[in-house]
Amino acid sequence: MTDTLALCPVCSSPYAYEMGALLVCPECGNEWSPEAAEDAAGTDARVIKDAVGNVLADGDTVTVIKDLKIKGSSTVIKVGTKVRGIRLMDGVGDHDIDCKVDGVGPMQLKSSVVKKA
Repeated sequence: MTDTLALCPVCSSPYAYEMGALLVCPECGNEWSPEAAEDAAGTDARVIKDAVGNVLADGDTVTVIKDLKIKGSSTVIKVGTKVRGIRLMDGVGDHDIDCKVDGVGPMQLKSSVVKKA
C-alpha cells in the first residue's frame, strides 16, 4: 500500500483506500482505477468555442450575434455589440464568459451567443 493515495475524483475525500486494483472512497462509495486518475489529472484544459466554432481565450474581443434581454431590466444588448477583454470561467449553467459590456456593466454570457471579432 502506498503512503499517499489520490483524492476521490467525486467528493475529494482524502480517505481513499486500495481494494485490489481499485481505489475506493468510503465517504461516497466511488470506485476508480489509479491509472484513470493519473490520466484525468493531465487533461483539465477545457476548450470553450464561440457560436461559429472558433476557440476563445482570455482577453479576446467578441461580438454579440443576437439581441440579449437582460434579466430584471428593460435594457437589451443589441446585435453587433463588441465586448472586449473577456475572461473564461465555469459560471452558472452554461454561462462561461465573464465580461464587462459598455453601457450595461459586468455580466456573464454564453459562448453560444458570441463570435470572435
